[in-house]
Amino acid sequence: MRFVYNAFSGRYSDSPRALYERLVADGGDHEHVWLADPAHAGAFPAGVPTVPVDGPEAVAALERADAVVANSHTELEWAKPAGALYLQTWHGTPLKRIHHDVLWAPEGRLARLDRDVARWDRLISPNRASTERLRGAFRFTGPVIETGYPRNDLLLSPERDEVRARVRAELGLAEGTTAVLYTPTWRDQEHFAEGRPDIALALDVQLFADALGEDWCLLPRLHYMMTDRMAPLSGPAVRDVSRHPDIRELYLAADVMVTDYSSTMFDFAVTGKPLVFFAYDLDHYRDAVRGFYFDPVADAPGPVLATAEEVLEALADLDGVRERCADRYAAFQQRWCHLEDGRATDRVLEVLLDGR
Repeated sequence: MRFVYNAFSGRYSDSPRALYERLVADGGDHEHVWLADPAHAGAFPAGVPTVPVDGPEAVAALERADAVVANSHTELEWAKPAGALYLQTWHGTPLKRIHHDVLWAPEGRLARLDRDVARWDRLISPNRASTERLRGAFRFTGPVIETGYPRNDLLLSPERDEVRARVRAELGLAEGTTAVLYTPTWRDQEHFAEGRPDIALALDVQLFADALGEDWCLLPRLHYMMTDRMAPLSGPAVRDVSRHPDIRELYLAADVMVTDYSSTMFDFAVTGKPLVFFAYDLDHYRDAVRGFYFDPVADAPGPVLATAEEVLEALADLDGVRERCADRYAAFQQRWCHLEDGRATDRVLEVLLDGR
């Protein structure tokens, strides 16, 4: 079979990566090619076949594929071959509204993306609660298959402790350092702003360092659509991991996550480590920017806080956070992580190879 992969518009990442690596490890008479953004080509391991994501080579690869595996929209004009399977894994459990459910989108954007949706044959759902939301948001009429996300199998793998130790060493995190992974989502008004002005990190690094001391380190990870909008951060209390090639490794390296409305919360919850929510613009985001599918406060598996000072106080009391939020965390895992058992890759490969 001839496989073509596209993750986040040209990165080596996410569930397509997990599926590719399993197929390569298992052997078989397959051809593989990745659509690669030249800006991220260095993150592809040696030997991984690539073509530029926006060029005629990408169109040619897609038009001769037996199977296309993507985790987001493939915004190229191409004709899917007869009999080919286009598997859309998507890239996150939806909390914030997506596609046709958003409050606002630039003129013509949804129609352009719908041309890609029309090519999809199968759509992966990470959990039972997301299935109808994904189907409705994309107006997708084909099979939506509940499997969990292949990318998250690593979080439960026998190698997870080894990966954690390696990544912490690579980041220069000393033994006993509490690593805080900060994953703010993107905001439409910033992403689509004229001139694409720079953005600032809402959780100030100096404030973080002053409040928590030298045994703490902030790991900011911007959304992939915003990584070019802020200069890399540096200093003893911060490791800028926005360009780290594999967020799964960061989940393992971190001791706690701070996020807002990012779907990273659902993946991180697989680890069982504490979550703290910095929702400084909650009302505006809910009512004017994008909206939510469920109440992010009532259903949150950790404290939802409005100021940086409150976030830092919560981080300083992680034992208390765990105790106070234990029941909500367990309910959150049961609802959103029930398929994350380390075997999602197996289930998705059945779909991919059998065409079911």
